[in-house]
Amino acid sequence: MSIPFDRRDQLDKIQQGLLPGEQILAVYDAIGVGTGFLGLTDRRVVIQDNSFVGKKIAITSIPYTRISSVSILTNKSFAGQFFSSGHLAISTGYNTYEVEFRGDEKTRHVHDVILHYILH
Repeated sequence: MSIPFDRRDQLDKIQQGLLPGEQILAVYDAIGVGTGFLGLTDRRVVIQDNSFVGKKIAITSIPYTRISSVSILTNKSFAGQFFSSGHLAISTGYNTYEVEFRGDEKTRHVHDVILHYILH
């Protein structure tokens, strides 16, 4: 199975941090301030945050069992035209993580994968 990804170095970072038996589903480059990328595995969402002072980087793992909701944020309706970038909000009840992607297809894919795992 081919893993969809935007950048090989981001895929490599996710692969290095996998738990035994864990599988990568996708790794997408994020745009905007702070976020480097978002990775999906069969167990969790992995977000790289570049917004720390002093060039520090955080890799945050969010197990699907901790996610309470996932939202697509757009200024157009679902019935409207496609948009060139998409925002996603992942809420754990305590924190909300926002990620922006190039292209609505990546946003939709991430949303659908997370929704699948939090509903099962």
